[in-house]
Amino acid sequence: MRALAVVATLALLAAGGSVQAKKDRNAIPVATPKGEAVSCIPIIQIRNTRVHGDKTIDFHMTGGRVYRNELPHECGSLGFEERFSYKTSMSQLCSTDIITVLHSPPAIQGPSCGLGKFQPVELAGK
Repeated sequence: MRALAVVATLALLAAGGSVQAKKDRNAIPVATPKGEAVSCIPIIQIRNTRVHGDKTIDFHMTGGRVYRNELPHECGSLGFEERFSYKTSMSQLCSTDIITVLHSPPAIQGPSCGLGKFQPVELAGK
């Protein structure tokens, strides 16, 4: 069986603003773990992402669930660009997958970085 390569670009498009506003967007919201971390999440259920600095991404899923991914190492310019792409041959995004930071304009590929496990969380204030 031939695997289809799924290519997705998840982006938070910055609407401009000051350096301070960008720093505020990168502040990591307080989150309470809700269950055991998982290795993979279904791509079709990813509604959007929120990048918090060079090491933390919150994956907001359909149905309201949020998975926090703490990358094992900092991913240079991820927090500044706030957008990335990934390629996978499965219908899931897994901790073994690699993301690539997208610089703009134009959409030039930046550093590639490994993901960590996906921890289900409840964000403060929700």
